[in-house]
Amino acid sequence: MIFTEQEQAVLRAVQGDLPDSPTPFADIAAQAGVSEAEVLDLLARLREDGAIRRFGASIKHQKTGWNANVMVVWRASEADADALGRAAAAHGRVSHCYFRPSPAADWPYTLYTMIHGRSREECLAAVAELRAAGLPSDYAMLESLRELKKTSMTYF
Repeated sequence: MIFTEQEQAVLRAVQGDLPDSPTPFADIAAQAGVSEAEVLDLLARLREDGAIRRFGASIKHQKTGWNANVMVVWRASEADADALGRAAAAHGRVSHCYFRPSPAADWPYTLYTMIHGRSREECLAAVAELRAAGLPSDYAMLESLRELKKTSMTYF
């Protein structure tokens, strides 16, 4: 997609924090030099085209008590990846689920799941629930030691 300068200005504004006001889209429109209707039309068009899935709040999970997480990598064949991915994605503690084959012979894990909880024990319980739901017995848990960077992607 190619965007006009005004559309890029709108997209720059909505990539960050929205204005804390009763009329955030009108505020974005004024900042970008377009009408509020143009802002809403652009966002609706991008959603319809599949460029954005949703438009909503992004909560900083640590501030709400969700302090634990673990990336669990599972050994899954490409043939089983979709079914296993659906099973993993259906779990309420899983925020991300990807099939990502590796060319490295010593890294057999292909299905990646990010699990969040209020404690390490909640994360481990979620792993056990996923195992009971049929995810492979060959997996590894990659626990975060500290967060070095976490930002949303900036396109414009």
